[in-house]
Amino acid sequence: MLIVMQAHATVEQITAVCKRVESLGYRAHAMPGAQRTAIGVTGNKSEVEPGAIEEMPGVQELIRVSKPYKLVSRDVKQENTVVRFAGTDATFGGPGLAIIAGPCSIESREQSFAVAERVARAGAQFFRGGAYKPRTSPYAFQGLGEEGLQIMAEVREKFALKIVTEALDNESLELVEQYADVIQIGARNMQNFSLLKRAGRAKKPVMVKRGMSATLEEFLMAAEYVMS
Repeated sequence: MLIVMQAHATVEQITAVCKRVESLGYRAHAMPGAQRTAIGVTGNKSEVEPGAIEEMPGVQELIRVSKPYKLVSRDVKQENTVVRFAGTDATFGGPGLAIIAGPCSIESREQSFAVAERVARAGAQFFRGGAYKPRTSPYAFQGLGEEGLQIMAEVREKFALKIVTEALDNESLELVEQYADVIQIGARNMQNFSLLKRAGRAKKPVMVKRGMSATLEEFLMAAEYVMS
């Protein structure tokens, strides 16, 4: 369900509605917009009884969202989400194209610096590289781990590039969250629901790659896991 607040609704009214939703056993997700504030309601219980909400001060209307994905739906948030990064004009979702470039895996400081120099010179603002690599063979090179993350942190300092790198599981995500500017969830992990939920609790932007043969709805539901 989506609760649309009136354009002039106060912060106190919005907070009161969120608290009321949560008192009923649901989760409230306030999403301020240019024209309105919407509150997404999620939970695995039955539908919210409209009478419990619609008469509260500041509420304009209640809209039932029929799609299985709620928080990533345009019904909930009509404006583009723009992710900004401190110390740079780089954005995700802004008017410009965000170019993310770099090697498949971080193999050494020399390799990373050589690539990063060319990435920065070409005008890209994001450097990607794998410190943790999913491999078909358990004997193949699977990344440098924290050493690779430390090298990427040096790349950020030397070349003023924001760092994008993949977390393979909940354990590696703990370290990736410390070092990266953007946490990547790879195609093979698009339906690793435990990892998606843990990534959603991180204090960093999360980029989900579409899994192999995944439908559009499955892809959006993966993003829903992150946002929920």
